[in-house]
Amino acid sequence: MENNIYIFGASSRGRTFREYATFLNPDTSVEAFLVDDMSDNKPIVDGIKVEALQNHISVNTEYPVYIATQGFYHAKITKELQALGMKYIYPVDVALDNRMRNAYVSQVFKRDGREFNKIPEKIPEDIPVANDRASIYVATSIYDHGIQDPYEPISEETVIQVGTALTEKRLKNAEFFDNTGDNISSKNRQYCELTALYWIWKNSKQDIVGLSHYRRHFILPENWVSWMEYYNIDVILPVPLYVAPSIEKNYWERHDHSNWKHMMEFLKKNKPSDYEGATKFFKSNLYSPCNMLIAKKNCHQ
Repeated sequence: MENNIYIFGASSRGRTFREYATFLNPDTSVEAFLVDDMSDNKPIVDGIKVEALQNHISVNTEYPVYIATQGFYHAKITKELQALGMKYIYPVDVALDNRMRNAYVSQVFKRDGREFNKIPEKIPEDIPVANDRASIYVATSIYDHGIQDPYEPISEETVIQVGTALTEKRLKNAEFFDNTGDNISSKNRQYCELTALYWIWKNSKQDIVGLSHYRRHFILPENWVSWMEYYNIDVILPVPLYVAPSIEKNYWERHDHSNWKHMMEFLKKNKPSDYEGATKFFKSNLYSPCNMLIAKKNCHQ
């Protein structure tokens, strides 16, 4: 990576990419966060100026610019940057984000004396084959858009329609619906994929269960269930994600503070030991995102 760069996007994705880039290469200098306009942006973010393309700004076209926004904006932004004369434009796609995120977490964990244990890319062939009582439920709703890149589901993945109680429509590819059995399907507008997680907790009979999304999936090797059983792994989580300025304040920037304060007051009063741990965790920057996990159903027992 070049020492002097621009980042397009000054929100959470841009700030996360800045952290990865400057941590992995301390000589990196972010010249500016570039944005379309300033209507929803502050003039300074993380000590770096934010500049809008609509203001006909002057940029060094020899410096690379990394597009750290949602993927479906990349083509439009690329054209805007080309019109500005930028020569080196790099969309932060899934592959680049994965590489930098894994490298970042690995180094941070090493610095902090923590182990970064990952599923091996290839499972040893001599591991005994485990039973097939595993399901990763892929949360999908009638409002989901199509995905740009084709995805071939693995054998353990099965689609669960969420928010089913709120619509008469049924997805043809869904095998399960979150309005059956003990459920909170009607609360999907408030809890999103958590209505699927609740359904899994109350209704799934599998030994190993997981939750993913129609456009977010675990990268798993073949025979991962056997590996999990053989090494007595209780839980698989996504690689942690960095958020700025902290988990707590990142939430505050996006949501109503009152719910957060109510949660913390409840913990402080009723679960003081959990409150201390939660306070420390929420003031940090790394967490496993998207409510995704794979776990043994009874690992808590």
